Amino acid sequence: MSIESKLNARLLTPVLLNTVLALSALYAPQPLLPTLSQTFTISREAAAGLTTVTFIPLAIAPLLYGYLLESISATQLLKIAVPLLALSELLFAWAGNYPLLMIIRLFQGLLIPAILTGLMTYISQQSSSSTIQRSMSIYIAATIFGGFIGRAASGLIATWFGWRYSFIILAISLAIGFLLLFFLPDSGNLKLNRPAPKIILQTLQRPAFLPLYLAIFCLFFVFAAMMNFIPFRLTELSSEANELRIGLMYSGYMMGICTSLGAPAICRKLGGQARGIQLGLLAYGVTLFGLAFNQIWMLFATMFLFCGAMFLVHSTASGLINQLAGEEHRGLTNGIYVAFYYAGGAIGSFAPGLLYRQSGWYGFLVALLIVCLLGYLCSRRIILQGE
Repeated sequence: MSIESKLNARLLTPVLLNTVLALSALYAPQPLLPTLSQTFTISREAAAGLTTVTFIPLAIAPLLYGYLLESISATQLLKIAVPLLALSELLFAWAGNYPLLMIIRLFQGLLIPAILTGLMTYISQQSSSSTIQRSMSIYIAATIFGGFIGRAASGLIATWFGWRYSFIILAISLAIGFLLLFFLPDSGNLKLNRPAPKIILQTLQRPAFLPLYLAIFCLFFVFAAMMNFIPFRLTELSSEANELRIGLMYSGYMMGICTSLGAPAICRKLGGQARGIQLGLLAYGVTLFGLAFNQIWMLFATMFLFCGAMFLVHSTASGLINQLAGEEHRGLTNGIYVAFYYAGGAIGSFAPGLLYRQSGWYGFLVALLIVCLLGYLCSRRIILQGE
């Protein structure tokens, strides 16, 4: 059964649009943090909290939504979460003080994982075992594009019309995404019963599941750390590292679209998804040596390889976990996956910075290399248990 027969254009449009918009909502404030800092007379650290505050619920809420998806359908969850996210964007645009902005962002941190978990589950339900890897690769590519376009569009709109219009337009876009959800047939593949709490533990005890989840934790730990602290490295290396040049350093992010879409072919040549994950983590670690150079052009080039390796692992792992899960408890399985992913990001976004301050850039890289090695060792366990 081909992807076109299950995830045709009528299904892909609302699924991918809402995926892009959910990630746009997550990252849209980032390029506007200096403006928000001036508007509300707050420190840079306080302004940065508008992005980091969303990662805590992102690491916890997916477990609840994955559990919930065993009792209601993915489309029902999406039809609740998407309009609420649209409303929250309007409230963010009209907010008049910083504490209210923080409350709204925390609320969005609860809604975004509901949308992402629901979308992952819906895609897995509408795909056969032979197409699940390709389907999840398309989904991951949409998340990558959403993370990029969310930053780019909000900055562009804010430059032309003011920062509040960035969130008004995002709210309108989410409203359109919500309307398109009504073109999706209700998903009925999951067993609509409430599982016992012990199913979470049983899922983690299944062969290859815990090593895979831990590998993903390590993967995003390293990625979040690098995305957060490479701007500081650039300012160390060059006094001319302005916001535009720092922003261009993230261009390598788009390389992930190529590797995520090419992941199924890469895995076929390597002999399986687990071996694709292993190769990706090896390449991931090698790129950290490239990021140790002092030349900015070298950092720029290495970031393409770094992001490409990261999203090769991410897209492959998301497909593999759904393939291993089978038809039962996919909602919960995806919820645990997203929880481990963002838990790694939540810790990686600040903890390595403490070592950076004490031991410098090279100590920072050594710490990331150790975490990457742990992820690689977990990937070896995936091969031993799952293949």
